[in-house]
Amino acid sequence: MDLSNLVAVSGKSGIFKMLSNKGSGLIVENLDTGKKGFVTARQHQFTPLESISIYTTDTEGGAELKTVFTNMQKHEGELPDPKSPADDLRAYFTAVLPEHDQDQVHISDIKKIIKWFAFLNKHDLLSGDSEDEAEVGNDEEE
Repeated sequence: MDLSNLVAVSGKSGIFKMLSNKGSGLIVENLDTGKKGFVTARQHQFTPLESISIYTTDTEGGAELKTVFTNMQKHEGELPDPKSPADDLRAYFTAVLPEHDQDQVHISDIKKIIKWFAFLNKHDLLSGDSEDEAEVGNDEEE
């Protein structure tokens, strides 16, 4: 699962693939429509998906979004609709990431994560072999 070139752009729905970085913005591709274009940094903020962490109660740095998506893949059959009642969304997210900080992780955050997961899964962008990546990491440590 490679989230390194995927960004969320404030004011625009969906997830974008970063094609190039310019001084005053980014050239991105809308993964849903395939349209490419320049997005200025004066009007928008960019959030790389690989830099997003979810607040947890057991670790200071939180859980990486990649870890949350991996856990969601294990619970994929149970993916709720983002418009589900707040209690259902919280229960699902607690099953996926039991140690998430319920005071700092809001329902709107959970909805966004579910939407991103569904979108990336629909476009087959979550199909990286996390086991292979773990093995590479273990080989490097030896």
